[in-house]
Amino acid sequence: MNATGGERRLTEELLDRLLASGSIDAYLDEERPRDYRLVDYLRFLLDRHGLKRADVARASGINSTVVYDVFSGKSRPGRDHAIRLAFGLGCDLRETQRLLRLAGVSELWCRQRRDAIVIWCMENGLDLAATDDELYRFDEPTLTPRD
Repeated sequence: MNATGGERRLTEELLDRLLASGSIDAYLDEERPRDYRLVDYLRFLLDRHGLKRADVARASGINSTVVYDVFSGKSRPGRDHAIRLAFGLGCDLRETQRLLRLAGVSELWCRQRRDAIVIWCMENGLDLAATDDELYRFDEPTLTPRD
């Protein structure tokens, strides 16, 4: 997927092409891969979901200055902030996993109890507050600090 909205190829398909290529030169010439940055993906998600940064800050409960710094590339979110940004952006699980990967943090993993709860909540359309309620109910750390 690319931020410009051009042709989208699944990573698996690109990997197959790379492995089948006779040389790395041929692959690079044909596919023209580039490094994909977190800020590019965040802008893509804003556009895709028809949101503004202020909407994301409000829905994620993250200070708007912090959100601005992440979107401008001045800082990288920690894992919980990245998950909160995903909720604020209205991401599905696949988008969330990509966001986490680009943020340089571990993806959600269903073998981890806390992550399993977050995955289930996300897949069932719960928002951040409802997800935090579920985490709290199961005595797991919430994504948003509680007073």
